[in-house]
Parts: sequence; C-alpha cells; structure tokens
Amino acid sequence: MDYELFLKFFAALFAIMSPVANLPVFLSLTAGRPVAEQRKIAATTIFGLVIGSVVVGLGGNALLNLFGLGVNDFRLAGGFLILLIALNMVSGEKSQAHHGSASERQNTPRNNPAIYPLTVPILLGPGTISTMIIFRAQAHGVAGDIAYVAAVAGAIGLLAIAFFAAPFLSRVLGQTAVAIMSRLMGMILAAIAMEMMVGSLKALLPGLAG
Repeated sequence: MDYELFLKFFAALFAIMSPVANLPVFLSLTAGRPVAEQRKIAATTIFGLVIGSVVVGLGGNALLNLFGLGVNDFRLAGGFLILLIALNMVSGEKSQAHHGSASERQNTPRNNPAIYPLTVPILLGPGTISTMIIFRAQAHGVAGDIAYVAAVAGAIGLLAIAFFAAPFLSRVLGQTAVAIMSRLMGMILAAIAMEMMVGSLKALLPGLAG
C-alpha cells in the first residue's frame, strides 16, 4: 500500500468531512426524533456517501476527459476551492461553496434529510468530490488503489461511528471542542490545498520549479 498517499488522502477527507464539526449539523437535522430513527437516517446517509464515493472514484477521470481537462488544471482549481473551504473552517464559518447557500439549507426536507442535505452537499459536496478526483489521479498501480480505497473507507467509517454515536457524543463534546476541532481541521486542509496548488503550478509552469 502507498502509505504516503493514504495518509495525505485520509487527512484531506477527514478534514473536509469533519465528523466532529458535522456532528452538530446531524443533530440539528434529526432533532426531536427517536434514537432509532436518528440511526436509520445515519445509515441512509452513510450508504448514500458510499455510493457517491464509488461513482466519483470510478468516473472522476472520465469526467475530466469528457471536458478535455488535464489533471493539473483540475488540481489547481480544486486546490483553490478546498483552500476557500479551509479558510471558512478556520474562521468558524460554513462555506457556501461546499455546504450550499443559506436558502438552500433552509429548504431541508423534514421527513428524511439523509440524502439532501446531509449526503449532498454537506458531506459529498464540491470540495469532497474535487479531493477524490485529484487523489484518484495520483493513485498508481495496486498499491495506490489500495491506499485510495482504504482512505475513503477509513474516513467514511469514522463518520459512521460519529453519527451512530451522536446521542452519546452530543453529551460528551461541548461547543468548544467542536470549534477547536473544526479550526484544526481547517489548518490541515489549507496545507493540503496549498500543496495541491503548488504542485499543479510547477507542472503547468515548469519555470517555477527552478
């Protein structure tokens, strides 16, 4: 397994999906429901996230080819988008580019918010999709494929644990812990975004590499 790819990709997914920071979102969207129903919504959300991740992982590069885009072009644009999301996280705000606008979030279906807005766009938004496509292009050979799948599975697995344990975690974690975690993940995500942008600029403009 390509451990370097795994660590970078897992860190990026963990930061952008942010189980701790998204826990209050899940609780607010499922407030007043029995624990069994909360867990049913969590299961549907995780299932939708798995299906979406498979589609992006298998079809991401084909989508780039369809529009005639190179990996480095997309990595530069994706890195910039991820940097904007990271800066919002550091400042304690929600990125409209990733979570949707305020009006979009207000039009939440009250019967079952699992697919919209929990899966799309909160967890599987433009930032997550960009990250998956960018790292998929960096996964070479069997070792790369294993690292890619392991990173996605690990990030989704931690998210599933957080959502299924939401009633318990809501009593243990305070607002301060969530805020600190969100800002820490924002810093990590910003560093990863900068690495993406610098790498793509060096490839597109070889003179920058010296």
